[in-house]
Amino acid sequence: MATDGYRIGITPHGKSLRVHVAGEANVEATQAYWREIAKVARERGADSLLLIDELTGQPLDESDWLSVVTSLQGEGLERLRIAHVKPQGLQQVEFCEIFARDAGIEARVFENETLADIWLRYGERPLP
Repeated sequence: MATDGYRIGITPHGKSLRVHVAGEANVEATQAYWREIAKVARERGADSLLLIDELTGQPLDESDWLSVVTSLQGEGLERLRIAHVKPQGLQQVEFCEIFARDAGIEARVFENETLADIWLRYGERPLP
């Protein structure tokens, strides 16, 4: 599906979702695709997310990621275990991980999809 500067594909991945997003990196597109992911995750009762992020162009900076994460509070992402894969390099996506964790979202960034998928299935989960 193509939308406002990005393309997104969402498929089931066990009880998880596998999402592939491509297009031009910007705050508006990032907020939009995360909202779309949150909506589909709620509808399908997903418990985790494998996101393959192939957005190109100028990477979001620290303040951009803070804005994105803040704008997504209450969308239900805190119910997901999220592996965010940047196969073209991490750029500054580590800020997304930091701010997400501060917002109560269990997220981790990777450059390798295989490692991300293993972390989703077997990685540490916080104790209840």
